[in-house]
Order: sequence, then structure tokens, then C-alpha cells
Amino acid sequence: MAKKADPRGPKEVEDELARLKKHYAELSGKKKQFFDKESLTNPYSDSRILFGNPQITVKTLLAGIDADASEVLLMDRLREKGEKIDLLLAHHPSGHALAGLYEVMEMQAEMFAQAGVPINLAHALLQERMGQVHRKISPGNHGQAIDAARLLNVPLMSLHTVWDNLGNQFMQDYLAKKTFHTADEVLDYVNEIPEFIESTKGKAGPFLASGSENSRAGKIIVGFTGGTSVSKELYAELARAGVGTLVEMHVPEETLTELKKLHINVVDTGHMAADSIGANIFLDELEKRGIKVIPCSGLIRVRRTK
Repeated sequence: MAKKADPRGPKEVEDELARLKKHYAELSGKKKQFFDKESLTNPYSDSRILFGNPQITVKTLLAGIDADASEVLLMDRLREKGEKIDLLLAHHPSGHALAGLYEVMEMQAEMFAQAGVPINLAHALLQERMGQVHRKISPGNHGQAIDAARLLNVPLMSLHTVWDNLGNQFMQDYLAKKTFHTADEVLDYVNEIPEFIESTKGKAGPFLASGSENSRAGKIIVGFTGGTSVSKELYAELARAGVGTLVEMHVPEETLTELKKLHINVVDTGHMAADSIGANIFLDELEKRGIKVIPCSGLIRVRRTK
């Protein structure tokens, strides 16, 4: 599902996997022992089984946006109370899936190129940002949740870019249904999505972070996938490419300051609700297969299939 929804297109994903396999074949034996072999078939380094036997049968799972030691303890407590739960499924990664988060950002070079930024420029600026993200994440306690899962025997998995790709495609298809004159019209239409209706009730719904109600919408792009946000310099290139409105889960403050200077509208949809869209599309498919889903940890569960 994630490959099919990948903004680069399924062919480019397969081409990238082929290039990686060629690179792996050319490595020395010493370097091969440290290579993440799952990346030869799974193009999303932030989506991994983090603990547990891959062969377990899953009939019921606990699904949330985040899963740290608290959610591991929650699942263990629910089991004590009689709930038969087989898997803790998170969106945001931990462990080696978090440490490798910066790697999936590579896909954004093609995303920015599709928006009109020269691919060489997008790639160069993205490499700088990937280095920043790598250095920021590196000192963290990546294994905290996994250690808790191991001690309590709680199978744990994260699906980050997998769900983000699905949410990104949903938003692109949704916005393509209408023509917008102003940024406020974009916001109003986004606010009709069930996940955002629910988040608005909790005062965490979409809002205009840059631009005004009467700002002209112009060319609209969605940025719901690609690991994390890119540099303000790369966002600035979107203005030169003719982009008028960004629909994003969240935007760093220093980037927002730059976008305001460039008169680019930003619809900040809110993080948890936006992440819930891709999660729900995926979880709907699991429920079709008879798996029971118990939502937790910020997941706004909306079913689109009966």
C-alpha cells in the first residue's frame, strides 16, 4: 500500500531498491555485516518490527500514534485485565526505526522536483537537512520503548512513512477535487475531513499558520510524508517554483517565519489528526481481514469502510 501511494511513484521506488541492491552487492564483506538487509525489500527505514516474533498470529492489536514505555505498560496492564492483545502498533518510530528516520527524507527530493524545484538543488539542500536530523536524533535514548517491550514481552512495530504515504495520497486526491480561490477556502475544505472535525472539537484542528483569509491560494501542494520537515531554504525554493499554499501537518517556527516573508500560505492541519488519516486507511484494511483494532495514544479512529 505504501509503495503504491509513494509520491515518487511505484516505479521510482523499485528503481531505488534496485540501486540499493547493486550498492550492497559491491560492498566488502566487513561492511555487509553492518548493512540493514531489510532495506533491500522495505524502502522505509522508519517502518520496522522492533520487538517480537515476526511469525506470531495477530488477532487484536493496540494502535496509536506514539508508543513509548507508557504504551507498553498500558498494553501489559490491559492484558492483565483480560484483553487478549497480540501487538502494539505505533506510527512514530523508536529504536533503529527512529535512528534511521533521516534516511527516508531522501524521497522528498523527488517531491520538491514535482513541485517545480530543480532536482539537483532539491537534492543538495535536502542532504544538508538530513545531516541535521541525523545529528539531532543520534544522542537520543532510542531503545527505551523496545527495552520495556522486551521485559514485558510486548510485540512492538512502527509504521511511519507507510502511514504517511497513505495520508499524503488521500490529501492530494481530496484537494484535487476542487478549485480554490483563497487560502481560507482551502482551510474550510480541509476542515470537512472527519479526523479534523474531531481534532477541532479538542481545539487542535487545522488553522492558517501563514497567510490570511483572503490570500490567493495559487498552486497547492501537500507535505504529509518524507520523514520530517525540510530546511527553510528548501521551502523558500517553492516560492520560486510558483507554489502558493502548503498543506502541512506541522511547520517549524523558523521555517514559518521565512514562508510568511515569501507570502506562501500554510494550512497547518494539526499533527495527530493528520497522522490519523493514513493510520485509518491502513487499519481499515486490517479490519477487513478480521483483525480487531483498539485505538490509543492520539489516534483518532475513523472508519471509511463498512
